[in-house]
Amino acid sequence: ALETLKMFEKKDSRVKSAAATNLSFLYYLGNELEQATNYADLAVNSDRYNPAALTNKGNTVFANGDCEKAAEFYKEALRNDSLCTEALYNLGLAYKKLNRIDDALDCFLKLHAILPNSAQVLYQLASMYLFLDPNQAIEWLLQLISVVPTDPHVLSKLGNLYDTEGDKSQAFHYYYESYRYFPSNIEVIEWLGAYYID
Repeated sequence: ALETLKMFEKKDSRVKSAAATNLSFLYYLGNELEQATNYADLAVNSDRYNPAALTNKGNTVFANGDCEKAAEFYKEALRNDSLCTEALYNLGLAYKKLNRIDDALDCFLKLHAILPNSAQVLYQLASMYLFLDPNQAIEWLLQLISVVPTDPHVLSKLGNLYDTEGDKSQAFHYYYESYRYFPSNIEVIEWLGAYYID
């Protein structure tokens, strides 16, 4: 794939931008940040209005630890294409990392309107509400397990939230379900053991 895409580098700016965008993404996936950054720069310089190129550039900046600058690239990508879900999701993650909870929540709620059954978006919404309102977090996690009913991490998180709320029977149900799908989680085993002792 890399060799094929490199052949397109010598074409006109639109083709070059598309090839460089894909090369940047492939290098990013391969954790070769320097190459990913080089191709992201090439893609953006070839076509400044390419939302995928701007998103990739934001990703490389984010991976290097500059969340503020990454957020600027994601916002620019969204100005060029307001339905660029990757940019909106990554902008939410950048805001979350910057501890701008309300801004992150706004991004994930917009995404939820576009992608109502996205497990990743539902998880991010639940994680945002863990800081704001545990009851709302439970509601989002319940929606999430309707999409991915066998995720042991989500089930144990629900068990933990119900336990914190004092509802031992619901906590037991979700911890037990988590244990069924992943019987090696020590925290879940400890909780179940303590529950049986009680």
